Amino acid sequence: MNRGLLIALISTDYPPLRTSAAVQLRDLSREFAAHGHRPVVIVPSPMSEKPWVVEQFDGVEVLRVAAPPTRSPSFVRRAIAEMWLPFAMYLNIRRSPYAAANWDLLVWYSPPIFFGPLIAKLQSKSKGKGKNKPRTYLILRDIFPEWAVDLGLVRRGPVYLVFKAIAAFQYGVAQVIGVQTESNLRYLEKWDRAPRRIEVLRNWLEVTPDIGSRIVVKNTPLAGRKIFVYIGNMGVAQGMDIFIDLIHSLRDRTDIGFLFVGRGTEFARLEAEKASRNLSNALFFGEIDSTEIPGLLAQCHVGMVALHPDHKTHNIPGKFVSYVQYGVPVLARVNPGTDLMKLIEAEHVGRAYAGNSVAELKEIAEQLMNDEELRQSMSERGRELGRSMFSPSAAVRQIVASAVAPRR
Repeated sequence: MNRGLLIALISTDYPPLRTSAAVQLRDLSREFAAHGHRPVVIVPSPMSEKPWVVEQFDGVEVLRVAAPPTRSPSFVRRAIAEMWLPFAMYLNIRRSPYAAANWDLLVWYSPPIFFGPLIAKLQSKSKGKGKNKPRTYLILRDIFPEWAVDLGLVRRGPVYLVFKAIAAFQYGVAQVIGVQTESNLRYLEKWDRAPRRIEVLRNWLEVTPDIGSRIVVKNTPLAGRKIFVYIGNMGVAQGMDIFIDLIHSLRDRTDIGFLFVGRGTEFARLEAEKASRNLSNALFFGEIDSTEIPGLLAQCHVGMVALHPDHKTHNIPGKFVSYVQYGVPVLARVNPGTDLMKLIEAEHVGRAYAGNSVAELKEIAEQLMNDEELRQSMSERGRELGRSMFSPSAAVRQIVASAVAPRR
């Protein structure tokens, strides 16, 4: 196919939000444009005066449509808002300049799991028919509600069955589903039949220049220390209490410090726990813009990843991709036997631990910090892994290939 594709790229997250999903969608949209395609990012916005607005963001068209806010601390309120989300978005897309767009490819990012009805409507209303109907590609980053059951957030009852049905609907409208890792393929194996295909689509991240960061470690009480850094969401799914215990166990190491940067439902509690234990070797900061991450990581020595040990599904967190792309060795506390653990060990880009012993985690952490030559080797291997496995260009080529491949 010689002409560029008209691509609808649908998500709840896009800059100016600072989530890892927003950064990924920004990088993906820019890469689509760099490959000669015309991406239109469609995101919900809590606007009250207009049903829609079109912006140009880094040379990419962004259609923001009015929709109810979904970022509520209440699980029930958030679920209700997200269930209404696709219908509110569709109503306002129909009022926008893209109401009659003849899309070539509909790409959407999950979570959330609720975009299925929106995709189905956009595909059915497209002018293309038969083989000319727009292709559909689901970027699936979470296997929900399975992971919520693993963590005890949802029981296997009526609510679980409702979420399962909603997830099944979005799988049903996808012609290709891109999961994060090989082990996630088995969760969707019953969906891998013609005309649908399930494949591994790696996470991606654009490497950007170091323009500095508002967080300057040398101007903090951690100045002169070797720094463990954690960037990103701090929620129940991360299971981060063991890192607070690790900080406590290393409180007498005046050469080691811990830096937590991000947001999440557990942020305030973890910060309060740090204060109650009087842990002067750790600092917490709110989330920063993604452009500052290279500058922050340049000041740090090891990047931390946390996944709750009760997780049974597999994922490769965006923060892990950030660490390896910028050459920061990884200390990961993960669930046993995950693809992330296998990847870290196989590629020698850090250390992964799947137990619950603070003493064992402390031993691993000290090994990393005490061996500069080891960290340098891991840094170089991480950069190589980032270039080969986690580039936006590779993700774009793979997604576009699904749009031009013969239908099964």
